[in-house]
Amino acid sequence: MEQPASVNSDPLQRLDGTGRCVQIRNWIGFWLLGLCNNFAYVVMLSAAHDILEKQESRNETASTSASLHVDFQVGNSSNSSIYDCNPVSTAAVLLADILPTLFIKLFAPFVIHKMPYGIRVLFCAIMAATSFLLVSFSSAVWMSILGVIFASISSGLGELSFLSLTVYFSRSVLEGWGSGTGAAGLIGALLYSVLIQAGLSPRVTLLIMLVVPFTMVVSYFLLLVCPPSLPQWRTKDTEYAALVSEDRQQLLDSSDEEEPESSTTAEDQPTGPLSFRERLFVIRGLWRFVLPLGVVYLTEYFINQGLMELLFFHNIFLTHAAQYRWYQTLYQLGVLLSRSSLHCVKIRRVWILSVLQTLNAVFLLFAVRYLFLPTVWLVFAFILYEGLLGGAAYVNTFHFISKETEDRHREFSMAAASIGDSLGITVAGLISLPVHTYFCSL
Repeated sequence: MEQPASVNSDPLQRLDGTGRCVQIRNWIGFWLLGLCNNFAYVVMLSAAHDILEKQESRNETASTSASLHVDFQVGNSSNSSIYDCNPVSTAAVLLADILPTLFIKLFAPFVIHKMPYGIRVLFCAIMAATSFLLVSFSSAVWMSILGVIFASISSGLGELSFLSLTVYFSRSVLEGWGSGTGAAGLIGALLYSVLIQAGLSPRVTLLIMLVVPFTMVVSYFLLLVCPPSLPQWRTKDTEYAALVSEDRQQLLDSSDEEEPESSTTAEDQPTGPLSFRERLFVIRGLWRFVLPLGVVYLTEYFINQGLMELLFFHNIFLTHAAQYRWYQTLYQLGVLLSRSSLHCVKIRRVWILSVLQTLNAVFLLFAVRYLFLPTVWLVFAFILYEGLLGGAAYVNTFHFISKETEDRHREFSMAAASIGDSLGITVAGLISLPVHTYFCSL
């Protein structure tokens, strides 16, 4: 029996002689979209910290600077803790950065389908550009914080939108998206540091970064080869009219055959958008994917924000600040490698990764408490391993959601499941605050 068409089957990729070229273009396009979507978020954090430090040293408001600066100042005379702590955990920064993204991912999947993808991309690019401009020209602390919030909005809305967008293309673009988001952390932080080290001011560096939102727009509108079924600039009325096209109608008919009960009421018409009740039904089925992903990110960011700054080795060739920067670099390297590995290895049982990451977090928690690790090289290995687990959980979760979810529900499922990592990160931030306080009081 002939298999029904799927949203992931791009008709353009079936053309002889051009299919491979189209597939490569789309893979590169999603790699750039992943890079640009997370790039502003990564760079904005580093830039905001630099500018806030300058503003607060001018205003002599040291308490706020301590809350928003993630670097370490070794030998702080006011710090009597054996862990050389910052007065406030870096988890405070994490919460400020993730909460706007969490809010968007909680509510946007229920209404975002009314906004065409082209408009979403322009909105995300505008938010990212605005964040760069706000922080680069900020004259007060609140302007810098607002810039970080705008970057978070751009990143959160972009992630759920681009994950949903992948269902209209070959599943191979998920590998491109995952690899691009992994590269954003490493390339973003590295490029910002290099430009600053070269003598450029944070303001000039941020203005140079305005090329990133522009690249996002170019990647979507000029590089991607979008299939005819993709709704881009349609209004609500024309969208319903477009759904009767041959490819889209074949998809909806096949979904109707698989789930005849979903079309028995007027509320759940197979040719219309998902009803609210149907979306809640889909969400209940997603918990088997979302829960393991959330656990991985909870334990991962508990390590990053609650423990990493406390894993400090005295009297070695690296300062405390340098050790922390290497931790972050190796973590981002692990994420990049594993998010780019989907073509080589696929892991269906993501819960195994959540168990391994939990064990990793428990081990490092005891390492912080009892200080039994003899060398920083062991910590480097555990941090790299942590990044590998986190990146693998991300790409495999969305790969199998795309593969196993019914055609009619796939677009919404990809957007709704993106709440898993943000929810885990938020809980990690809340847990990390009291843990940091406890260790710093010793």
